Amino acid sequence: MIVLDIDNWKLYELFDARPVNGGSSWTAGSGAIFDLSSNAVRPAGWTSADAAGLPVFAGLARYEEVASGAVTHALRFTCPTTRRAYLPPARHYASSQTNSNLPPMGMRVRLKASVDISTFPPDVQVILNALKKYGMILADNGGGFFVSGAPDPRWNDANIDTMKRIKGSDFEVVRMTGLVTGTP
Repeated sequence: MIVLDIDNWKLYELFDARPVNGGSSWTAGSGAIFDLSSNAVRPAGWTSADAAGLPVFAGLARYEEVASGAVTHALRFTCPTTRRAYLPPARHYASSQTNSNLPPMGMRVRLKASVDISTFPPDVQVILNALKKYGMILADNGGGFFVSGAPDPRWNDANIDTMKRIKGSDFEVVRMTGLVTGTP
């Protein structure tokens, strides 16, 4: 669950949020509050509504951005198996695996400039251009190279599905400094 309080510049995010007692109260597996008037990151070792401790909202592809013709920020993505490590700005890992060939939370990748995106639908080209310019940040465990988008009935699911033609080998790692492997 994501709640954006524009009057008080606060972002509230909950993982596994669900109503209890007929909806009179809620429970969640984890959560975080982000002060949008600050660039402060969460303390080292803290998770949030995603495994990396990052704000989910900031990394979502949003329909309005795509419809305007430009996504001007990095997107969040998931991988099925990650490493017991993270790279800032991530603050947390969610794996017991120590294999250095596995990606750490916070790893940033970018779609290679050489990848031809001309055959993709125009809305998907907007997303792929953002991945070429700003890249994406590994934020959670999940589907392989799954890019997250804000729910919106205006998305064309058939167009979005064409992104499956992009392969992991179409990306390059652009940031791997400051690796944290131990318990903070």
